[in-house]
Amino acid sequence: MSVATTLVQALGKQPSKPAGYQLFDIRLKHSIALSPSLMRFVFSGSDVGLMRTLGPDQRVKLFFPAANGTAPNLPKQGDWQAARRNLSPDLAVPMRTYTIRNLRPQTCELDIDFVLHGESGPASRWAAHAKPGDRLQIVAPDAAFDADPGGYEWLPPDGVRQVLLIGDETALPAIAAILEQLALHPDPPRVQAFIEVPEESDCLPLVCGHSAKVHWLPRASLGKQHGDGMTLAARELASLPLIRTQPAGELEEPDLTRQLLWERASAKQSEFYAWVAGESAAVMTIRRFFINECGLDRKALTLMGYWKLGRSLD
Repeated sequence: MSVATTLVQALGKQPSKPAGYQLFDIRLKHSIALSPSLMRFVFSGSDVGLMRTLGPDQRVKLFFPAANGTAPNLPKQGDWQAARRNLSPDLAVPMRTYTIRNLRPQTCELDIDFVLHGESGPASRWAAHAKPGDRLQIVAPDAAFDADPGGYEWLPPDGVRQVLLIGDETALPAIAAILEQLALHPDPPRVQAFIEVPEESDCLPLVCGHSAKVHWLPRASLGKQHGDGMTLAARELASLPLIRTQPAGELEEPDLTRQLLWERASAKQSEFYAWVAGESAAVMTIRRFFINECGLDRKALTLMGYWKLGRSLD
């Protein structure tokens, strides 16, 4: 079973007591053009005040209008997942995964950054034509739930002194939020961040502390294809720790035609921690290099294939 499927099933449960995730109604308040390829959508509504986030890379599910333009209207009580499955094809509600960029529950505002790429899918099509007042639905962490519902992967181990962040434009919202969080740390680790984006004009000013260094890798300027900049960062640009573990042996690899690569670091204590997210094949290449060639400790690596080139995934 894929990570995406497992997450959807977890988010779809609706017991009588508060669940970790709930379905909420949101409306577009306004949008902010961040760059030629990136747009920030600011959502509002009383339901936003009922949400929370637990990590800077907090994932949520957004539901978009059906093919006939009907706004999503899944039931907020009961089993929304079953209701979604039972919709007719013309009323089917597309679902995509996004990262919360900012949540302001006191003012009932929620920021989510979109990568703009024409009308190639339901999310990008909505983004191209969105206007204030448009309704969407979202599955997000419920503030009434007093335990940890998961849905985030940024968990640096104790004692970390060197952090490596590698991602493409889909990981940019999470990396930006991670850098902001680290900038507030009284004794932050040394941070290297490598971000692959479509164009040089997509290199945004980010808030980061004195111990962080951000490197932008625009594909157009470098003459690179999707994922090449991420791989270049891992192989040639990043400063990796000299300490090596024992050889990893036979490294099992997920079948990327059926699932995304998704591995979460589990080290309780480590001086080095890497967080890598983006196109799945690129993350797989980096995984092989880090583990097979560098001998880095898998327990200190978080590796996430956010998307797969040529495929649409929920």
